[in-house]
Amino acid sequence: MKKLILTCSVLVVFALTAMCVFAQSEVKPFNGKNLNGWKVTDPNARCFWVASHGTAGMPSDNPQALICLPFPEGDSDGVLINLSGPNWGQDEKQRGVDLYTEQTFGDCIVEIEFMVSKGSNSGIYLMGEYEVQVADGWGKRGRMGQGDVGAIYSAAAPKVNAALEPGKWQKFVIDFAAPRIDAAGNKIANAKFVKITLNGQIVQEDVEVPGGSTGGGITGKEHAEGPLMLQGNHGPVAYRNIVIKEK
Repeated sequence: MKKLILTCSVLVVFALTAMCVFAQSEVKPFNGKNLNGWKVTDPNARCFWVASHGTAGMPSDNPQALICLPFPEGDSDGVLINLSGPNWGQDEKQRGVDLYTEQTFGDCIVEIEFMVSKGSNSGIYLMGEYEVQVADGWGKRGRMGQGDVGAIYSAAAPKVNAALEPGKWQKFVIDFAAPRIDAAGNKIANAKFVKITLNGQIVQEDVEVPGGSTGGGITGKEHAEGPLMLQGNHGPVAYRNIVIKEK
């Protein structure tokens, strides 16, 4: 009986320890209130990023824009919105700047919700270098390309078009393995997207990225760890419910 009690006690301690470790590995980089913990890639560029206590939506008179809306009951704890200027499609100065976390990550699973306006696009950069494409892909038929939503930019087109309508919240779950760097600073394994789901559909599986970046990254080089970056220089986009689970 004593042996059974001891075994059960060990199992309980192990379970509690595992729960604590898991809790410590889960990071929510956006506090829902402000941009604390984030930096922009170009401090001299105009920043259109705002932290809204409400949610985001498309105005009825301009589907190519996003606006902040009052906080609806049961919604998220705030959103990050890139409120690009009204002529962002023609004027690059109205597109804004990229935003990235001060904290860095290696192997991780990123859960993130996004909203784009009509015709807009953005990108989610793992380690600030490897881009998962965010774009308005609603209604597109035929062959998917490397610039479509769910693509790994310059590396792999998505398997399917899982996009919802612009102005609706959509969700990525990105399982990512960082490149392996040895003690001498040499890469011994490529970065890899283990799996990516968009709105519950698998769009990528087991895709290695041999280069140091998919283009448009912070440094264009490979590291053992790097920040999460959100592209903000291509049009209006909003993000919320960002959770990073370190593996």
